[in-house]
Amino acid sequence: MDDIHRFLAHAIVLEKESARRYEELATATQTLGDPEVADFFRQMAHFSRLHLADAMERGGFHYPPDLRAEEFAWPDGVSPEAAGWEGVDGFMDVPAALELALDGERRSRDFYEGIAAATGNPRVRAMATEFASEEDGHVAQLEGRLARLAMG
Repeated sequence: MDDIHRFLAHAIVLEKESARRYEELATATQTLGDPEVADFFRQMAHFSRLHLADAMERGGFHYPPDLRAEEFAWPDGVSPEAAGWEGVDGFMDVPAALELALDGERRSRDFYEGIAAATGNPRVRAMATEFASEEDGHVAQLEGRLARLAMG
């Protein structure tokens, strides 16, 4: 992906879906009686909205770009945040919610890393590398929460 605006259009959709997903997880974990994890998910949704606003600003977009489905270059045909997402069900516990979020963050990081490795555009490479690093930070936060939960 060599066009900076097309790259940012992908980032905007990805972050929009990430924010929505985290809000769903926050509601679910609040219902499960874990307000700390619910607050963490709300914070992650906030970060996703900040990343979305940053991508909009960098692209000079006043509204999200309106790309047709076939114009997106998602690895599995859907955005990394939507892949594997079946929503929250009544049987989900806190570790499963964290694992679901972790899967999305890993997919997002891998998506950006793949673009950085494949693009011939140095601006796209720099942004994709930056975005991958941000996603990697989210991966580390989620892995840390899961490790603390496992230790009891």
